[in-house]
Amino acid sequence: MDRGQEDPPPIRAGLVLGAHWGFLAFFAGLAAYYLLSLLLTAFAIGGDGEVGSLRLPELGPLVLLAFVPNILLGLAPVLAARRWGQGVLAEFRLLPNARDVKVGLACGGFALLTGYLLNVVLLEVYGTDRLSDPLTEVFGGIASNTGWLVVAALIVVVAAPLTEELFVRGALWNGLAHHRVPPWVVLVLTALVFAQLHGEPSRTIALLGQGIAIGAARLITDRVGASVVAHATNNLPPALLLFGGS
Repeated sequence: MDRGQEDPPPIRAGLVLGAHWGFLAFFAGLAAYYLLSLLLTAFAIGGDGEVGSLRLPELGPLVLLAFVPNILLGLAPVLAARRWGQGVLAEFRLLPNARDVKVGLACGGFALLTGYLLNVVLLEVYGTDRLSDPLTEVFGGIASNTGWLVVAALIVVVAAPLTEELFVRGALWNGLAHHRVPPWVVLVLTALVFAQLHGEPSRTIALLGQGIAIGAARLITDRVGASVVAHATNNLPPALLLFGGS
Protein backbone atom coordinates (compact mmCIF):
# COMPACT_ATOMS: atom_id res chain seq x y z
CA MET A 1 0.00 0.00 0.00
CA ASP A 2 1.20 3.49 -0.81
CA ARG A 3 1.74 5.11 2.59
CA GLY A 4 1.80 8.53 0.92
CA GLN A 5 -1.98 8.44 0.55
CA GLU A 6 -4.25 8.64 3.55
CA ASP A 7 -7.38 6.53 3.75
CA PRO A 8 -10.66 8.49 3.56
CA PRO A 9 -12.69 8.91 6.75
CA PRO A 10 -14.69 5.79 7.68
CA ILE A 11 -18.37 5.94 6.82
CA ARG A 12 -21.18 4.30 8.78
CA ALA A 13 -24.85 4.75 7.93
CA GLY A 14 -24.00 7.61 5.61
CA LEU A 15 -22.19 9.64 8.27
CA VAL A 16 -18.62 10.83 7.90
CA LEU A 17 -16.95 9.86 11.16
CA GLY A 18 -13.67 11.68 10.60
CA ALA A 19 -14.91 15.14 11.66
CA HIS A 20 -13.13 15.03 15.01
CA TRP A 21 -12.56 18.76 14.64
CA GLY A 22 -16.28 19.56 14.39
CA PHE A 23 -16.65 20.74 17.99
CA LEU A 24 -13.48 22.81 17.78
CA ALA A 25 -14.75 24.62 14.69
CA PHE A 26 -18.16 25.10 16.30
CA PHE A 27 -16.93 26.61 19.57
CA ALA A 28 -14.29 28.73 17.81
CA GLY A 29 -16.90 30.15 15.46
CA LEU A 30 -19.36 30.73 18.30
CA ALA A 31 -16.79 32.56 20.43
CA ALA A 32 -15.68 34.74 17.51
CA TYR A 33 -19.31 35.49 16.62
CA TYR A 34 -20.28 36.74 20.08
CA LEU A 35 -17.03 38.60 20.64
CA LEU A 36 -17.34 40.52 17.39
CA SER A 37 -21.06 41.12 18.02
CA LEU A 38 -20.21 42.72 21.35
CA LEU A 39 -17.54 44.91 19.76
CA LEU A 40 -19.85 46.02 16.95
CA THR A 41 -22.64 46.74 19.44
CA ALA A 42 -20.29 48.92 21.48
CA PHE A 43 -19.22 50.69 18.29
CA ALA A 44 -22.81 51.27 17.14
CA ILE A 45 -23.91 52.64 20.51
CA GLY A 46 -20.94 54.93 20.84
CA GLY A 47 -19.91 56.97 23.82
CA ASP A 48 -23.27 58.67 24.38
CA GLY A 49 -25.03 55.37 25.06
CA GLU A 50 -27.71 56.08 22.45
CA VAL A 51 -28.68 54.15 19.34
CA GLY A 52 -30.62 55.26 16.33
CA SER A 53 -28.81 58.45 15.32
CA LEU A 54 -27.50 56.91 12.07
CA ARG A 55 -29.31 57.85 8.86
CA LEU A 56 -28.81 57.28 5.17
CA PRO A 57 -26.35 57.10 3.59
CA GLU A 58 -24.67 55.98 6.83
CA LEU A 59 -27.26 53.29 7.54
CA GLY A 60 -26.72 51.38 4.27
CA PRO A 61 -23.23 50.04 5.06
CA LEU A 62 -24.50 48.91 8.47
CA VAL A 63 -26.38 46.17 6.60
CA LEU A 64 -23.03 44.66 5.66
CA LEU A 65 -21.55 45.43 9.07
CA ALA A 66 -24.39 43.61 10.83
CA PHE A 67 -23.60 40.49 8.81
CA VAL A 68 -19.87 40.43 9.61
CA PRO A 69 -20.25 38.26 12.77
CA ASN A 70 -22.14 35.68 10.68
CA ILE A 71 -19.14 35.38 8.39
CA LEU A 72 -17.13 34.09 11.34
CA LEU A 73 -19.72 31.37 11.92
CA GLY A 74 -19.03 29.96 8.47
CA LEU A 75 -15.33 30.79 8.40
CA ALA A 76 -14.40 28.52 11.31
CA PRO A 77 -15.81 25.35 9.67
CA VAL A 78 -14.21 26.30 6.35
CA LEU A 79 -10.77 26.77 7.89
CA ALA A 80 -11.08 23.56 9.93
CA ALA A 81 -12.18 21.53 6.90
CA ARG A 82 -9.24 22.83 4.88
CA ARG A 83 -6.74 22.30 7.70
CA TRP A 84 -7.79 18.92 9.11
CA GLY A 85 -10.30 17.56 6.63
CA GLN A 86 -10.62 16.93 2.92
CA GLY A 87 -11.89 20.39 2.05
CA VAL A 88 -15.20 22.16 2.39
CA LEU A 89 -17.03 20.48 -0.48
CA ALA A 90 -16.00 16.97 0.55
CA GLU A 91 -16.47 17.32 4.31
CA PHE A 92 -19.86 19.02 4.17
CA ARG A 93 -21.10 17.90 0.74
CA LEU A 94 -21.87 21.57 0.19
CA LEU A 95 -22.53 21.70 -3.55
CA PRO A 96 -26.23 20.82 -4.02
CA ASN A 97 -27.16 18.09 -6.46
CA ALA A 98 -30.58 17.53 -8.00
CA ARG A 99 -31.83 15.52 -5.02
CA ASP A 100 -30.56 18.16 -2.60
CA VAL A 101 -32.58 20.80 -4.43
CA LYS A 102 -35.77 18.71 -4.34
CA VAL A 103 -35.42 17.75 -0.69
CA GLY A 104 -34.29 21.26 0.24
CA LEU A 105 -37.26 22.91 -1.44
CA ALA A 106 -39.67 20.51 0.26
CA CYS A 107 -38.12 20.96 3.70
CA GLY A 108 -37.85 24.71 3.23
CA GLY A 109 -41.52 24.91 2.32
CA PHE A 110 -42.40 22.87 5.39
CA ALA A 111 -40.22 25.20 7.50
CA LEU A 112 -42.18 28.17 6.17
CA LEU A 113 -45.50 26.51 7.02
CA THR A 114 -44.25 25.48 10.47
CA GLY A 115 -42.96 28.97 11.22
CA TYR A 116 -46.20 30.58 10.06
CA LEU A 117 -48.44 28.34 12.16
CA LEU A 118 -46.30 28.62 15.28
CA ASN A 119 -46.00 32.40 14.90
CA VAL A 120 -49.80 32.67 14.68
CA VAL A 121 -50.01 30.89 18.02
CA LEU A 122 -47.22 33.04 19.49
CA LEU A 123 -49.03 36.20 18.38
CA GLU A 124 -51.93 35.19 20.60
CA VAL A 125 -49.53 34.66 23.51
CA TYR A 126 -47.19 37.65 23.17
CA GLY A 127 -49.12 40.11 21.00
CA THR A 128 -47.73 42.25 18.20
CA ASP A 129 -45.67 44.45 20.53
CA ARG A 130 -43.38 41.64 21.68
CA LEU A 131 -43.50 39.56 18.50
CA SER A 132 -42.30 41.87 15.75
CA ASP A 133 -40.64 41.10 12.44
CA PRO A 134 -36.83 41.04 12.97
CA LEU A 135 -36.09 41.78 9.30
CA THR A 136 -38.24 44.90 9.39
CA GLU A 137 -36.50 46.06 12.56
CA VAL A 138 -33.02 45.53 11.12
CA PHE A 139 -33.55 46.69 7.54
CA GLY A 140 -36.53 49.02 7.87
CA GLY A 141 -34.26 52.06 7.78
CA ILE A 142 -33.15 51.34 4.21
CA ALA A 143 -36.65 50.76 2.80
CA SER A 144 -36.30 53.72 0.44
CA ASN A 145 -32.93 52.60 -0.94
CA THR A 146 -33.46 49.82 -3.48
CA GLY A 147 -29.75 49.12 -3.90
CA TRP A 148 -29.22 48.37 -0.24
CA LEU A 149 -32.46 46.38 -0.14
CA VAL A 150 -31.04 44.10 -2.84
CA VAL A 151 -27.88 43.66 -0.78
CA ALA A 152 -29.96 42.91 2.32
CA ALA A 153 -32.08 40.36 0.41
CA LEU A 154 -28.97 38.59 -0.91
CA ILE A 155 -27.59 38.38 2.62
CA VAL A 156 -30.86 36.94 3.94
CA VAL A 157 -31.36 34.42 1.11
CA VAL A 158 -27.80 33.45 0.14
CA ALA A 159 -25.11 34.49 2.60
CA ALA A 160 -26.83 33.83 5.95
CA PRO A 161 -28.09 30.34 5.00
CA LEU A 162 -24.60 29.41 3.80
CA THR A 163 -22.71 30.56 6.90
CA GLU A 164 -25.30 29.34 9.41
CA GLU A 165 -25.65 25.92 7.78
CA LEU A 166 -21.88 25.41 7.64
CA PHE A 167 -21.81 26.25 11.33
CA VAL A 168 -24.86 24.38 12.68
CA ARG A 169 -25.67 21.59 10.22
CA GLY A 170 -22.02 21.38 9.18
CA ALA A 171 -19.46 21.63 11.99
CA LEU A 172 -21.78 20.90 14.94
CA TRP A 173 -23.69 18.16 13.15
CA ASN A 174 -20.47 16.40 12.05
CA GLY A 175 -18.99 16.73 15.53
CA LEU A 176 -22.05 15.12 17.12
CA ALA A 177 -22.15 12.39 14.47
CA HIS A 178 -18.46 11.67 15.07
CA HIS A 179 -19.31 10.82 18.69
CA ARG A 180 -22.14 8.47 17.62
CA VAL A 181 -24.97 10.69 18.85
CA PRO A 182 -28.26 9.31 17.45
CA PRO A 183 -29.38 11.17 14.31
CA TRP A 184 -32.71 12.31 15.77
CA VAL A 185 -30.88 13.76 18.80
CA VAL A 186 -28.48 15.56 16.45
CA LEU A 187 -31.48 16.98 14.58
CA VAL A 188 -33.06 18.37 17.76
CA LEU A 189 -29.81 19.67 19.28
CA THR A 190 -28.79 21.52 16.12
CA ALA A 191 -32.30 22.98 15.86
CA LEU A 192 -32.02 24.25 19.44
CA VAL A 193 -28.69 25.91 18.65
CA PHE A 194 -30.18 27.37 15.48
CA ALA A 195 -33.06 28.88 17.45
CA GLN A 196 -30.83 30.26 20.20
CA LEU A 197 -28.41 31.75 17.69
CA HIS A 198 -31.05 34.14 16.38
CA GLY A 199 -31.45 35.79 19.78
CA GLU A 200 -35.24 36.20 19.60
CA PRO A 201 -36.66 34.71 22.85
CA SER A 202 -40.30 35.32 21.93
CA ARG A 203 -39.84 33.38 18.65
CA THR A 204 -37.71 30.52 20.02
CA ILE A 205 -40.47 27.91 19.63
CA ALA A 206 -41.13 28.92 16.02
CA LEU A 207 -37.42 28.98 15.23
CA LEU A 208 -37.03 25.55 16.81
CA GLY A 209 -39.75 24.16 14.58
CA GLN A 210 -38.18 25.77 11.52
CA GLY A 211 -34.77 24.49 12.54
CA ILE A 212 -36.06 20.93 12.73
CA ALA A 213 -37.65 21.25 9.29
CA ILE A 214 -34.46 22.68 7.78
CA GLY A 215 -32.31 20.09 9.55
CA ALA A 216 -34.50 17.33 8.12
CA ALA A 217 -32.95 18.12 4.73
CA ARG A 218 -29.51 17.32 6.16
CA LEU A 219 -30.86 14.21 7.91
CA ILE A 220 -32.50 12.85 4.75
CA THR A 221 -29.60 13.51 2.38
CA ASP A 222 -26.62 13.67 4.79
CA ARG A 223 -25.55 16.75 2.81
CA VAL A 224 -25.25 20.36 3.97
CA GLY A 225 -26.07 21.45 0.43
CA ALA A 226 -29.66 20.29 0.97
CA SER A 227 -30.05 22.19 4.24
CA VAL A 228 -28.64 25.34 2.60
CA VAL A 229 -31.36 25.07 -0.07
CA ALA A 230 -34.00 24.51 2.64
CA HIS A 231 -32.74 27.49 4.67
CA ALA A 232 -32.68 29.74 1.60
CA THR A 233 -36.21 28.64 0.67
CA ASN A 234 -37.39 29.47 4.19
CA ASN A 235 -35.78 32.92 4.03
CA LEU A 236 -36.92 33.87 0.53
CA PRO A 237 -40.49 35.12 1.22
CA PRO A 238 -39.44 37.34 4.17
CA ALA A 239 -36.63 38.76 2.03
CA LEU A 240 -39.08 39.57 -0.78
CA LEU A 241 -41.34 41.33 1.72
CA LEU A 242 -38.51 43.80 2.35
CA PHE A 243 -39.35 45.37 -1.01
CA GLY A 244 -42.99 45.82 -0.09
CA GLY A 245 -42.35 49.16 1.56
CA SER A 246 -39.81 50.49 -0.96
